[in-house]
Amino acid sequence: MLALALAAAAPGPRIVSLNPCVDAVLMQVADPAQIAGISHYSQDPEATSISLDLARRFKATSGTAEEVVALAPDLVITGSHVAPSTINALRRMHVRMLKLPVPETIAESDAQIRTIAAAIGHDAAGAALVARIDAAVAAAVPPPGPPVDALIWQGGGLVPGSGTLADELLRRTGFRNLSASYGLKKWDVLPVEYLVDRPPAVLLSVTKSRGQPDRMLSHPAVAALASHIAVRPYPFRLLQCAGPTIITAVAQLAAIRASVAR
Repeated sequence: MLALALAAAAPGPRIVSLNPCVDAVLMQVADPAQIAGISHYSQDPEATSISLDLARRFKATSGTAEEVVALAPDLVITGSHVAPSTINALRRMHVRMLKLPVPETIAESDAQIRTIAAAIGHDAAGAALVARIDAAVAAAVPPPGPPVDALIWQGGGLVPGSGTLADELLRRTGFRNLSASYGLKKWDVLPVEYLVDRPPAVLLSVTKSRGQPDRMLSHPAVAALASHIAVRPYPFRLLQCAGPTIITAVAQLAAIRASVAR
Protein backbone atom coordinates (compact mmCIF):
# COMPACT_ATOMS: atom_id res chain seq x y z
CA MET A 1 0.00 0.00 0.00
CA LEU A 2 2.81 2.40 0.88
CA ALA A 3 4.51 1.72 -2.46
CA LEU A 4 1.28 2.47 -4.32
CA ALA A 5 0.82 5.72 -2.40
CA LEU A 6 4.37 6.84 -3.20
CA ALA A 7 3.90 5.99 -6.87
CA ALA A 8 0.68 8.01 -7.00
CA ALA A 9 2.40 11.01 -5.41
CA ALA A 10 5.38 10.97 -7.79
CA PRO A 11 5.02 13.81 -10.32
CA GLY A 12 6.72 11.85 -13.12
CA PRO A 13 10.06 12.26 -14.92
CA ARG A 14 12.11 15.44 -14.46
CA ILE A 15 12.01 17.39 -17.71
CA VAL A 16 14.23 20.00 -19.30
CA SER A 17 12.76 21.75 -22.33
CA LEU A 18 15.00 23.49 -24.85
CA ASN A 19 12.12 24.85 -26.91
CA PRO A 20 9.82 27.75 -25.98
CA CYS A 21 6.86 26.15 -27.78
CA VAL A 22 7.32 22.98 -25.75
CA ASP A 23 7.51 25.18 -22.64
CA ALA A 24 4.00 26.44 -23.40
CA VAL A 25 2.67 22.89 -23.67
CA LEU A 26 4.39 21.82 -20.45
CA MET A 27 2.73 24.66 -18.57
CA GLN A 28 -0.59 23.07 -19.49
CA VAL A 29 0.10 19.36 -19.12
CA ALA A 30 3.01 18.84 -16.68
CA ASP A 31 3.18 18.88 -12.92
CA PRO A 32 5.27 22.01 -12.12
CA ALA A 33 7.52 19.84 -9.94
CA GLN A 34 8.51 17.90 -13.05
CA ILE A 35 9.86 20.92 -14.89
CA ALA A 36 13.56 21.17 -14.06
CA GLY A 37 14.32 23.71 -16.76
CA ILE A 38 12.84 25.67 -19.66
CA SER A 39 14.20 27.55 -22.66
CA HIS A 40 15.69 30.98 -22.03
CA TYR A 41 13.49 32.26 -24.85
CA SER A 42 10.47 31.87 -22.57
CA GLN A 43 11.97 34.50 -20.27
CA ASP A 44 12.55 36.92 -23.16
CA PRO A 45 9.62 39.34 -23.60
CA GLU A 46 10.24 39.41 -27.36
CA ALA A 47 10.17 35.62 -27.77
CA THR A 48 8.04 34.05 -25.06
CA SER A 49 4.73 32.31 -25.71
CA ILE A 50 3.86 32.18 -22.01
CA SER A 51 3.56 34.95 -19.43
CA LEU A 52 6.84 36.21 -18.05
CA ASP A 53 5.55 35.83 -14.50
CA LEU A 54 4.96 32.14 -15.13
CA ALA A 55 8.23 31.62 -16.99
CA ARG A 56 10.26 33.20 -14.20
CA ARG A 57 9.09 30.55 -11.77
CA PHE A 58 11.35 28.06 -13.53
CA LYS A 59 15.06 27.69 -14.13
CA ALA A 60 16.00 28.69 -17.68
CA THR A 61 18.97 27.44 -19.67
CA SER A 62 20.65 28.86 -22.74
CA GLY A 63 20.64 25.37 -24.23
CA THR A 64 24.17 24.14 -23.51
CA ALA A 65 24.70 20.49 -22.63
CA GLU A 66 26.50 21.47 -19.43
CA GLU A 67 23.52 23.45 -18.14
CA VAL A 68 21.11 20.67 -19.05
CA VAL A 69 23.10 17.88 -17.41
CA ALA A 70 23.51 19.96 -14.24
CA LEU A 71 19.73 19.85 -13.83
CA ALA A 72 19.76 16.03 -13.81
CA PRO A 73 16.75 15.53 -16.08
CA ASP A 74 15.16 12.20 -16.89
CA LEU A 75 14.03 13.59 -20.23
CA VAL A 76 15.14 16.47 -22.44
CA ILE A 77 12.65 17.75 -25.01
CA THR A 78 14.16 19.60 -27.95
CA GLY A 79 13.01 21.25 -31.13
CA SER A 80 14.58 21.32 -34.57
CA HIS A 81 16.68 24.45 -33.92
CA VAL A 82 18.80 23.24 -31.00
CA ALA A 83 22.54 23.41 -31.69
CA PRO A 84 23.87 20.08 -33.05
CA SER A 85 26.75 20.30 -30.59
CA THR A 86 24.26 20.21 -27.70
CA ILE A 87 22.37 17.26 -29.17
CA ASN A 88 25.57 15.31 -29.82
CA ALA A 89 26.93 16.00 -26.33
CA LEU A 90 23.69 14.84 -24.69
CA ARG A 91 23.73 11.68 -26.78
CA ARG A 92 27.28 10.93 -25.72
CA MET A 93 26.17 11.26 -22.11
CA HIS A 94 23.20 8.94 -22.78
CA VAL A 95 20.62 11.56 -21.82
CA ARG A 96 17.14 10.54 -22.91
CA MET A 97 15.81 12.98 -25.50
CA LEU A 98 12.58 13.62 -27.36
CA LYS A 99 13.18 15.69 -30.51
CA LEU A 100 10.10 17.29 -32.03
CA PRO A 101 9.56 18.95 -35.42
CA VAL A 102 7.68 22.21 -35.97
CA PRO A 103 3.96 21.41 -36.40
CA GLU A 104 2.59 22.73 -39.67
CA THR A 105 -1.06 21.79 -39.14
CA ILE A 106 -3.50 21.72 -36.25
CA ALA A 107 -3.57 17.91 -36.50
CA GLU A 108 0.23 17.75 -36.20
CA SER A 109 0.08 20.06 -33.19
CA ASP A 110 -2.56 17.89 -31.50
CA ALA A 111 -0.45 14.78 -32.12
CA GLN A 112 2.62 16.50 -30.71
CA ILE A 113 0.79 17.49 -27.54
CA ARG A 114 -0.28 13.88 -27.04
CA THR A 115 3.33 12.75 -27.60
CA ILE A 116 4.66 15.18 -24.99
CA ALA A 117 1.94 14.29 -22.51
CA ALA A 118 2.57 10.56 -22.92
CA ALA A 119 6.32 11.01 -22.50
CA ILE A 120 5.88 12.79 -19.16
CA GLY A 121 3.14 10.53 -17.84
CA HIS A 122 0.16 12.88 -18.22
CA ASP A 123 -1.90 11.47 -21.10
CA ALA A 124 -5.18 12.77 -19.70
CA ALA A 125 -3.88 16.33 -19.41
CA GLY A 126 -2.68 16.14 -23.01
CA ALA A 127 -6.07 14.95 -24.20
CA ALA A 128 -7.75 17.76 -22.26
CA LEU A 129 -5.50 20.40 -23.87
CA VAL A 130 -6.18 18.98 -27.34
CA ALA A 131 -9.91 19.15 -26.62
CA ARG A 132 -9.64 22.81 -25.59
CA ILE A 133 -7.71 23.69 -28.73
CA ASP A 134 -10.12 21.85 -31.02
CA ALA A 135 -13.08 23.52 -29.30
CA ALA A 136 -11.48 26.95 -29.78
CA VAL A 137 -10.91 26.25 -33.47
CA ALA A 138 -14.53 25.11 -33.88
CA ALA A 139 -15.78 28.23 -32.10
CA ALA A 140 -13.76 30.46 -34.44
CA VAL A 141 -15.41 29.16 -37.63
CA PRO A 142 -17.26 32.12 -39.19
CA PRO A 143 -20.86 32.13 -40.47
CA PRO A 144 -21.34 30.96 -44.07
CA GLY A 145 -20.01 33.36 -46.65
CA PRO A 146 -17.06 33.99 -48.94
CA PRO A 147 -13.61 34.13 -47.35
CA VAL A 148 -11.93 37.50 -46.86
CA ASP A 149 -8.65 38.05 -48.71
CA ALA A 150 -5.85 38.47 -46.17
CA LEU A 151 -2.10 38.46 -45.77
CA ILE A 152 0.15 38.10 -42.74
CA TRP A 153 3.08 40.43 -43.33
CA GLN A 154 6.04 40.61 -40.99
CA GLY A 155 9.49 42.18 -40.75
CA GLY A 156 11.17 42.59 -44.12
CA GLY A 157 7.99 41.53 -45.91
CA LEU A 158 8.17 37.86 -44.86
CA VAL A 159 4.87 36.06 -45.49
CA PRO A 160 3.67 32.61 -44.37
CA GLY A 161 2.18 30.73 -47.31
CA SER A 162 0.58 27.41 -48.16
CA GLY A 163 1.66 24.52 -46.00
CA THR A 164 2.16 26.59 -42.84
CA LEU A 165 0.12 26.50 -39.66
CA ALA A 166 -0.64 30.20 -40.12
CA ASP A 167 -2.22 29.42 -43.50
CA GLU A 168 -4.51 26.80 -41.95
CA LEU A 169 -5.53 29.14 -39.13
CA LEU A 170 -6.45 31.81 -41.67
CA ARG A 171 -8.57 29.35 -43.63
CA ARG A 172 -10.29 28.01 -40.51
CA THR A 173 -11.29 31.50 -39.43
CA GLY A 174 -12.76 32.67 -42.72
CA PHE A 175 -9.84 34.17 -44.59
CA ARG A 176 -8.15 33.40 -47.90
CA ASN A 177 -4.38 33.68 -47.65
CA LEU A 178 -3.26 35.67 -50.72
CA SER A 179 0.32 34.41 -50.51
CA ALA A 180 -0.10 31.92 -53.36
CA SER A 181 -1.73 34.54 -55.61
CA TYR A 182 1.53 36.51 -55.51
CA GLY A 183 3.45 33.39 -56.50
CA LEU A 184 5.09 33.10 -53.11
CA LYS A 185 6.55 29.92 -51.66
CA LYS A 186 5.87 28.38 -48.25
CA TRP A 187 7.79 31.16 -46.49
CA ASP A 188 8.71 33.97 -48.83
CA VAL A 189 9.24 37.73 -49.07
CA LEU A 190 6.65 40.00 -50.66
CA PRO A 191 8.15 43.31 -51.84
CA VAL A 192 6.29 46.48 -50.92
CA GLU A 193 5.59 47.23 -54.59
CA TYR A 194 3.57 44.02 -55.04
CA LEU A 195 1.65 44.62 -51.82
CA VAL A 196 0.70 48.14 -52.86
CA ASP A 197 -0.21 47.07 -56.39
CA ARG A 198 -2.56 44.28 -55.24
CA PRO A 199 -3.37 44.77 -51.56
CA PRO A 200 -5.46 42.27 -49.59
CA ALA A 201 -8.72 43.27 -47.92
CA VAL A 202 -7.03 42.64 -44.56
CA LEU A 203 -3.35 43.12 -43.83
CA LEU A 204 -2.25 41.45 -40.60
CA SER A 205 0.85 43.35 -39.59
CA VAL A 206 3.06 41.38 -37.22
CA THR A 207 3.90 43.22 -34.02
CA LYS A 208 6.57 42.55 -31.44
CA SER A 209 5.72 41.14 -28.03
CA ARG A 210 5.51 44.65 -26.60
CA GLY A 211 3.07 45.75 -29.28
CA GLN A 212 5.64 47.57 -31.40
CA PRO A 213 4.44 47.75 -35.03
CA ASP A 214 6.49 46.41 -37.89
CA ARG A 215 8.77 49.18 -39.17
CA MET A 216 7.57 48.35 -42.70
CA LEU A 217 4.25 50.02 -41.84
CA SER A 218 6.03 53.37 -41.71
CA HIS A 219 6.72 53.16 -45.45
CA PRO A 220 4.56 55.95 -46.99
CA ALA A 221 3.05 53.65 -49.62
CA VAL A 222 2.11 51.05 -47.04
CA ALA A 223 0.77 53.63 -44.60
CA ALA A 224 -1.48 54.94 -47.37
CA LEU A 225 -3.09 51.50 -47.71
CA ALA A 226 -4.73 51.93 -44.31
CA SER A 227 -7.19 54.39 -45.87
CA HIS A 228 -8.85 51.71 -47.98
CA ILE A 229 -7.98 48.31 -46.47
CA ALA A 230 -8.16 46.94 -42.94
CA VAL A 231 -4.74 46.89 -41.28
CA ARG A 232 -4.74 44.94 -38.03
CA PRO A 233 -1.94 44.07 -35.59
CA TYR A 234 -1.03 40.41 -35.22
CA PRO A 235 1.38 39.54 -32.37
CA PHE A 236 4.59 37.83 -33.40
CA ARG A 237 4.20 35.24 -30.65
CA LEU A 238 1.10 33.89 -32.42
CA LEU A 239 3.31 32.92 -35.38
CA GLN A 240 5.99 31.21 -33.31
CA CYS A 241 4.19 28.26 -31.79
CA ALA A 242 1.35 25.81 -32.16
CA GLY A 243 -0.06 24.06 -29.08
CA PRO A 244 -2.03 26.30 -26.69
CA THR A 245 -1.01 29.37 -28.72
CA ILE A 246 -3.59 28.24 -31.30
CA ILE A 247 -6.38 29.07 -28.84
CA THR A 248 -5.33 32.73 -28.70
CA ALA A 249 -4.55 32.91 -32.41
CA VAL A 250 -7.92 31.67 -33.66
CA ALA A 251 -9.79 33.88 -31.19
CA GLN A 252 -7.93 36.95 -32.43
CA LEU A 253 -8.39 36.02 -36.09
CA ALA A 254 -12.11 35.37 -35.54
CA ALA A 255 -12.49 38.79 -33.89
CA ILE A 256 -10.74 40.47 -36.82
CA ARG A 257 -12.88 38.54 -39.31
CA ALA A 258 -16.05 39.63 -37.50
CA SER A 259 -14.92 43.28 -37.42
CA VAL A 260 -14.30 43.48 -41.16
CA ALA A 261 -17.55 41.68 -42.01
CA ARG A 262 -19.70 44.42 -40.51
